[in-house]
Amino acid sequence: MSPLTTGMIGILCFFILIALKMPIAYAMALVGFVGFSFLTSISAAFALVSKDLFSTFSGYSLSVIPMFIWMGFLAFHAGIGARLYDLAYKMVGHLPGGLAIATQATCAFFGAVCGSNTATAATIGAIALPEMRKYNYDPSLSTASVAAGGAIGVLIPPSVIFIIYGIAAEQSVGRLFLAGIIPGFMLMGLYMLTIYIVARRNPALGPAGPRFGWGERLRALGGGLFEVLVIFAISLGGLFAGWFTPTEAGAVGVAGVALVTAVQKRLSLTVIVKSLADTTRTTAMIMLLVASAIIFGRFIAVSRIPFEMAGWAASLDLPAFAVIGLVLLIYLFLGCFIDALALILLTIPIFLPVAVNVLGYDPIWFGVIIVMVVAMGVITPPVGMNVYIVKGVARDIPLEVIFRGIWPFLGAIILALALLIAFPQLATFLPSLLH
Repeated sequence: MSPLTTGMIGILCFFILIALKMPIAYAMALVGFVGFSFLTSISAAFALVSKDLFSTFSGYSLSVIPMFIWMGFLAFHAGIGARLYDLAYKMVGHLPGGLAIATQATCAFFGAVCGSNTATAATIGAIALPEMRKYNYDPSLSTASVAAGGAIGVLIPPSVIFIIYGIAAEQSVGRLFLAGIIPGFMLMGLYMLTIYIVARRNPALGPAGPRFGWGERLRALGGGLFEVLVIFAISLGGLFAGWFTPTEAGAVGVAGVALVTAVQKRLSLTVIVKSLADTTRTTAMIMLLVASAIIFGRFIAVSRIPFEMAGWAASLDLPAFAVIGLVLLIYLFLGCFIDALALILLTIPIFLPVAVNVLGYDPIWFGVIIVMVVAMGVITPPVGMNVYIVKGVARDIPLEVIFRGIWPFLGAIILALALLIAFPQLATFLPSLLH
């Protein structure tokens, strides 16, 4: 049996194991180990697994993950999200669909501290959904706006997805963070415009809230946005300026959140313990996924699938944007079934060589494109992790109602993708200033 055939059978077995409800990390590790054993030897496979597991859990480069995750959970348990929503609510709550519009701004700025789409959706959902229910917002619009808004967090730095992509693709995490800023806020703006148009056409879907005076708005600005800007400037500003490594920037961010919340008397032993417990669980999950994906990636490499994919793409009599469109369709399809982190780790060894070496695309730009497609995956059925998070917050609203409201937001993401493909400078401009 040829290596290519073995690789295709291995991928098919992987999807079968997922369909049988095996955890993705275990499925990747098992298929990678068995496939590598078949193509090399059992002793080589055991040596590979022991080496990759040890290097993953002991490597300094991955220590950036728990740092930024802890920063996000510390901000979550300290209540920073509630103050951000209060600010956005007082600024734009008087517009048609204003509360849902405020939700997008809150998700963007909280994502700048948190870095997790699920934590953002859970935090802002718990704050925003009761307010929108009070003003008789349509359940489909209110819940979908929270689920979609949480996805902005995968683009606004610090993003855990960008960190994972940077490690898998061997790219600068700092440059990826910079590349995500403009697309992230562009997506936020498109979401806001979508909500405004929908609510303007049918005011019953999102009735306008009360208008607040500028005195109240400025007080909310001082109490809601200032702390986020301070944390963002200290942590990511130092990273972009070259003062910190990504891991050091995460540690500085943790210290910044702790300092700000301590000054405001919101830091307690309970907050610290809860944030550490959540960080430990999330980090363990991500690290196991990374280690399993490395093992699976070794098997994919020796099966020669990436090389065959590159040859197939080069042989197509199509322009580069058409080929990249096919790749994005594959990502969109897989994103309906596979978790975002696992999808990045699973596919980068296959598609990154095609995009960079054959089609000539910038790996930083490709990373932004892939992360944005992943943002679609967290709100599309049947996996739609953010939708399930929102369902957990709004238990009385059926899943199909939430999914029904997602479609306008998917249109906004597709428009954002089209703009990024047409104007790559939207992603590459800020990293070019750094280097």
